[in-house]
Formats: sequence, structure tokens, C-alpha cells
Amino acid sequence: MAGIHITDIESAINWWRERSPSPDGITACAEVRALAEVYALMVYYHEPLADETSMPAAAREAWLAWYAHTPDAPCIAICSTAQGDALCKGCGRTEGEVQHWPQMSPAEKRLVWRRITMENTAWRFNRYAERARLASGIAHPPPDALAAPTPPAR
Repeated sequence: MAGIHITDIESAINWWRERSPSPDGITACAEVRALAEVYALMVYYHEPLADETSMPAAAREAWLAWYAHTPDAPCIAICSTAQGDALCKGCGRTEGEVQHWPQMSPAEKRLVWRRITMENTAWRFNRYAERARLASGIAHPPPDALAAPTPPAR
């Protein structure tokens, strides 16, 4: 089985803290306490991954609740593995990861998400819309708005 990366444990803790804030500024909700126990052991033992199968039930349930609120697949409907690429240009997954995605466990999926996010090469991470907005000041500029200005006629 796959491990759950410490950054996912942190994200789940923060999600639960926002969802169920402390009433007195000291007491954390049960989900945060369960995840914090796992997190503390990971930090203490310098472990980047928590075993999803041996994680305490309360922590696993809290992590799975957070996981249910994350996007499932990184697919952006531009799959280049169908054209023979070993790594999809659209989402960054391998052909095997694309094919076996429905059978993968949540932790396995999150490890793939972590890898493609760290690589940051897939088109899903392309910042075209942000660059276009900065260049033009509007969210969806027409294509001619981004073209270089034509020099005046002589």
C-alpha cells in the first residue's frame, strides 16, 4: 500500500481547523487531534510518509474526509498517452497511472498528485489565463488583444 505524505496530513489538519475551529483557542476538534498524533510521530521519526493501512482509524477517517473534498483526477481532457507519450502532456500522469486510476487507493492517487505538482511540467499547471489577465487587464481577452501592436503605416 501507498503512504500518505506529511504535506497531505498538514493539509487535512488545516482543513479540519478551518471547518471546526477551536471554541476556546486551545481545544482542537477530535479530527485534528487524531491527525496531529500521526503528524507528531512522523515529525519525531523523520518520516515523510504515513502508512495508510496502519494509521489509527480516527486519523484515517479524518484524512479521508479531507480527501473527499480534493479533486479526484488531475485530467484536463488533453490526454497525450493515447498518442503514445509515456507521460501525459495534459495531466502529467504515466499511461499506467491513467489506466489504473479508478483502482488506485486515495493515498496512491495523492502520491501521483504530489509528483505531478512537484514536477510542475504538465499543461494543467500552465498559467496562460493568469498571464493573459495581467497583460490585458481582463479575464478572457480576445486573441487579437494579446497580439503585438502593428507599426503605423508610412
